[in-house]
Amino acid sequence: MDSEHIVKSYDNDLQQLDNLIAEMGGLCESQLAQAVDAMMRMDLDLAAEIIETDKKIDEMEHQVDSLAVNLIALRQPMAADLRVIVAALKVASNLERIGDYAKNISKRAVTLSRADQVTNISQSIPRMATIVQSMITSVLDAYLARDAERARDVRLRDEEVDQMHSSLFRELLTYMMEDPRSITSCTHLLFVAKNIERIGDHITSVAEQIHFIVHGEAPEDERPKDDSASATMMELKQDSSEN
Repeated sequence: MDSEHIVKSYDNDLQQLDNLIAEMGGLCESQLAQAVDAMMRMDLDLAAEIIETDKKIDEMEHQVDSLAVNLIALRQPMAADLRVIVAALKVASNLERIGDYAKNISKRAVTLSRADQVTNISQSIPRMATIVQSMITSVLDAYLARDAERARDVRLRDEEVDQMHSSLFRELLTYMMEDPRSITSCTHLLFVAKNIERIGDHITSVAEQIHFIVHGEAPEDERPKDDSASATMMELKQDSSEN
């Protein structure tokens, strides 16, 4: 009976770990959606609420850390269970960073409310954020189901986010060159776009942890990247000098 109780308690602890990750992920997805909404509508109250809510995500990461450390110390897990616990620590860290980026976007909303708007360009950002939000949903489902194939699909979708970031980066830089009055707004939008792109990278890291849980090793293939933003400035300078 004592043995059965110990096993059940252990299973409950592992389930609690999954529940915490699921709750953290859901909150991160909501934070991102609301942060972009606050930026687009210049809703400073919502932006302030998101910034404050980030503390809850930080606290949940501490809860995951504490529970995982206790499980390792007291249960001495092996094989698959150990991989789940180690991965949970890394997943929680990635989700905490996603929360930070959502908070950063909300802070930009406050600054953008005082600057000239770039309405015909900024619509690209919600489209990019929508893709990333769907990636969060998919990777959380894959994590809870221990579905490595679905995690692989999420990992591959990050390339689309990189492409959108590169395109938006070039668009905004071109816009600034054509109209110097837009430089302040476009600069902040560049940071917002980069924050969303980085969220995609962290989702990809979560997907790789799912592969580790299932297969006991990291993915063999390199993470797909298609972000040419770093080379765009040089291209634009060259184009400008030739005109």
